[in-house]
Amino acid sequence: MAVLTHRATTAVASSEGAAKAVTSEDPAAGSGRGSEELQWDEFRQVSPAAMLGSVLVWPAICILPLTLTLGGRRFGYQAIFPETWYDEAPTMPELGAYHVADPRTIKPLGLTLGILAVAVGQVFMLVYHRLRQRGILGVTCKIQPQVRSYDFWEGLKTHFSQPEGFAEIGGYLIGTWMLGWMPSTYYSFSGGINWVHVFAQLLLQDLIQSVMHLGEHKVSMWFYRVSHKPHHRFTNPRLFDAFDGSILDTTFMIIVPFVITARIVPANVWSYMTFGTLYANWLVLIHSEFAHPWDPLFRRIGFGTASDHHVHHRLFVFNYGHLFTYWDRLMGTYKSPAVLAGKTFNKGV
Repeated sequence: MAVLTHRATTAVASSEGAAKAVTSEDPAAGSGRGSEELQWDEFRQVSPAAMLGSVLVWPAICILPLTLTLGGRRFGYQAIFPETWYDEAPTMPELGAYHVADPRTIKPLGLTLGILAVAVGQVFMLVYHRLRQRGILGVTCKIQPQVRSYDFWEGLKTHFSQPEGFAEIGGYLIGTWMLGWMPSTYYSFSGGINWVHVFAQLLLQDLIQSVMHLGEHKVSMWFYRVSHKPHHRFTNPRLFDAFDGSILDTTFMIIVPFVITARIVPANVWSYMTFGTLYANWLVLIHSEFAHPWDPLFRRIGFGTASDHHVHHRLFVFNYGHLFTYWDRLMGTYKSPAVLAGKTFNKGV
């Protein structure tokens, strides 16, 4: 691991050199698999029950907005919360001095439910990862052959203690909502989940994030070192490394795209909430050390997978997108994990 870390540190001075340096060690990296590194053919033999249990993590991630919008007279938001706690129609908060609303005039229910939706989604996503880690959801296939052992509970503590992750993003969500800086539609509870708006937010967020990501790598080596390089010390990432980077990195790669996306897609509170929990949890899942059961389907339709993102962490100069591969294909920066399979990566990923 010390050798890998040294190579990662020295390679970033030249992105093209990094790609060559990593690919040149492919034969050695692909050898010496332990018994736990299962081949893709074995991984595809996951039982239907285990496959279903894995795939169900996606609706579970969205369980709060789904329940509150489809729950009817018993579990719907109108049955649970007083009408005075929310606004059905789009509402533009009155901004006072310094273009800031009085927080006492802002109804915090939408904000609270949005943060809760992400938290609940994180619980289901982490339970899914733990079950897969223990082999309860069938066999697993590690993306990279290098063994990176860690304690699950240590990883969990690291995951939630990153200030550049949940603290900074949470601060942005609270500040923009309570100061009245969100567009009026985002305060509206009417209409339920608009899946077109959800998908549009995911696409636009990932497009802008991909451009910012490429810029961090290419525009200035100094800026790369102080912003994104801390995240690139992980050449063989684990799921808990997703938000382990820097405050500048989170600002430019996540917060700036958030601001732009919110001003282009006229989502309501439920679509915004669903986008938020899908985005946050998908971003974590693509850092997993294991390939996911849905990866073959995702790759066919251009959705990002953990193997795609591992390519970026190993080679630095490819796969700048996170949730989708469309932007890299358009920019000519996409590299399939199949190119590294059996070499730097395990076969078939």
